[in-house]
Amino acid sequence: MRAGSLRVDEGVVETAWWGPDPAEALTLVLLHEGLGSVGLWRDVPEQLAGRTGCGVFAYSRFGYGNSDPTPLPRPMTYMHHEAQSVLPQVLRAVGIRRAVLVGHSDGGSIAAIFAGTPDLSADLAGLVTIAAHFFVEDVNLASIRQIGDTYQNGDLRQRLARHHRDVDAAFRGWNEAWLDPRFRAFDITGFLPAIRVPVLALQGADDPYGTEEQLKVFAAAARV
Repeated sequence: MRAGSLRVDEGVVETAWWGPDPAEALTLVLLHEGLGSVGLWRDVPEQLAGRTGCGVFAYSRFGYGNSDPTPLPRPMTYMHHEAQSVLPQVLRAVGIRRAVLVGHSDGGSIAAIFAGTPDLSADLAGLVTIAAHFFVEDVNLASIRQIGDTYQNGDLRQRLARHHRDVDAAFRGWNEAWLDPRFRAFDITGFLPAIRVPVLALQGADDPYGTEEQLKVFAAAARV
């Protein structure tokens, strides 16, 4: 792993590279989940680089990992902002043109918004979403309420603190945004018909944060 950082308009983000540089091979760009960071990908990037021959790049979004903080509370459009403002700046700064976006949970939603924004996705080679949220489900909100109790009363805070400079801000930014009543209107299905790259969309059968209805809606809306 080649650890580093880079500056974009809003501050400095933590970064990491595995495998070849973007001038030498296609790059898999990893977009972490709502409580994730570069470190929480663990050995996945190294394995991906070794098995595919692609370069693998990851960064911690603002408020996560060792990246600069972000103001709280997060706006209801924080994923749209990440996809349409921050992510394009990051890709330009590190010289990535041909990429496959690999997004988990919130990261999958961000990846889908980017892929469904034609002005941004012209050089995109593919899209992988893992448990992405295209709309809000009741089971999703119930699990996010429950994890708030786990964070306060269990060992989750201690485990996450190893991977975030400000673990409370990282948790609150995600948890409080999703539980804001206004977030019930979150729906990015309007971006899906504009996706024009090969897609692999995955959803766990026992995922407490989403159901297979996410994939059914994706398949019905996307034209891939």
